[in-house]
Amino acid sequence: MSKTAIYPGTFDPITFGHIDVIKKSLKIVDKLIVATTDNIEKDYLFSLEERIEILNKCLFNDLRLSKKKIKIISFDDLTVKICKKYKASIIIRGLRAVSDFEYEFQLAGMNKKLDKSVETIFLMSDIENQIISSKFIKEIGKLKGDLKKFVSKSVIKAINFKLEWKKYFFL
Repeated sequence: MSKTAIYPGTFDPITFGHIDVIKKSLKIVDKLIVATTDNIEKDYLFSLEERIEILNKCLFNDLRLSKKKIKIISFDDLTVKICKKYKASIIIRGLRAVSDFEYEFQLAGMNKKLDKSVETIFLMSDIENQIISSKFIKEIGKLKGDLKKFVSKSVIKAINFKLEWKKYFFL
């Protein structure tokens, strides 16, 4: 029986920490659905459509991961409903630090209450990528810092393009 998992997140932008979690997920599931969403409480650099494009370029062009094993979607519903729609029995969540755990633990509990058939699996990125956050990536990009240690080539290109564009149109 094949196992499908959902890896939900905002991915604004996707980082090497996210990529670690994706690669580890592919070792335990047959199909991974990387699902990006808009959370009204976050300030986004990239639109939902741009994030889908960046995910595709990063995962399939830069990293050459398998399109047969990964599907990229956007969603605006409960994660457990997306699990049902795609016949996924697992939600993958990444953990960076102890501070992430309390929120993630509560979220997993709520998802279990909503749908007992869905399990949450927590995965950690490799130690060198645990400090990376999309928030820090955006800040480093705005300050013209070197992003090579944190994100793939296409993500760097997208960040540089977006920040240059914003500079000229939102003075």
